[in-house]
Amino acid sequence: MTAQPNATAFPFSLERPTSQQDAENFCSALSGTMEALLSVIEMETDLVRAGKLREAGELQADKARLIHEYTRGMMTAKEHAVALGNLAPAATQNLRRQHGEFQPVLRINLAVLSTARDVANNIVSTVAKVAGAKNATAPTTYGRNGSAPTGPQSARGIAVNQSL
Repeated sequence: MTAQPNATAFPFSLERPTSQQDAENFCSALSGTMEALLSVIEMETDLVRAGKLREAGELQADKARLIHEYTRGMMTAKEHAVALGNLAPAATQNLRRQHGEFQPVLRINLAVLSTARDVANNIVSTVAKVAGAKNATAPTTYGRNGSAPTGPQSARGIAVNQSL
């Protein structure tokens, strides 16, 4: 049995709006969630670009919570699109516009995170190759007990100082 998210954890109602006020409250709350998520994403992008990965990592809990709220809110808005459009057309249109502006910012964030991941992978790969190359200089003569030399061996492991 999976745990269902508590509906009271969201800043908006998951129920179909039945009045103009309900629809406007939903749109306003979802808009606030989008603004908060946008702020966290922009902060994360700036920190990653500046190489402050530890500080960017500290934003993950807030980002995950806001993404969950945003996703659930957009699913709810889609389910109740007709009611929202009929009861609060201006607020619904504003929400659509805001959602459209949100997508390019999200793409930029994903590109920056992907680039940072690729750079980190390249650094680790380069270090591993260099560490493995040191084994390539092993002796090529027979050993004391007459055993044949072994070929170059790959690195057996690397240590990464994470305190930097």
